[in-house]
Amino acid sequence: MTHAAIALNQAKARWPPVWLHSARTAVAVVASILAAQFSRLPETHWAPITTLVITQSSLGTALSVSGERFMGTVLGATVGAIVASRFGPSSLVFGVSIFILGLLSAILHSDRNAYRFAGVTLAIVLLVPRTGSAWRIALHRFAEVCIGIGVALVLTVLWPEREETA
Repeated sequence: MTHAAIALNQAKARWPPVWLHSARTAVAVVASILAAQFSRLPETHWAPITTLVITQSSLGTALSVSGERFMGTVLGATVGAIVASRFGPSSLVFGVSIFILGLLSAILHSDRNAYRFAGVTLAIVLLVPRTGSAWRIALHRFAEVCIGIGVALVLTVLWPEREETA
């Protein structure tokens, strides 16, 4: 068998999982954005973004990533709301807040993924110009992320993705 024929056979073997994974991901993001729109949240795009981050091949992995994302979002939203309502956005305030998030993450024994998610949430709450209160923005961000996490976990239970074999 030629190298081209072997490559073609390998590609054919991979296509069914690609189709299934793509369909599963598409269903998840549509369900997530519809749930966020139904909740009348202002920035519905965060729900499907979170769903994309959380959707994994196994429930165990999805639960782990969900926990990290949830913890990071809680930390980032809380610190972001406190800092934004007291000091407002600035580079120095943002840098100090990121440092504080790192310390809080260590105290709470969360991992670097949670710290990264906390930093992203902090940046959104603190640095993106808004007209509403910092606490409202933080609450909306938290709700949008929770919807994304919930949809991803429900999908992982209802439509589990098969583990790929080597």
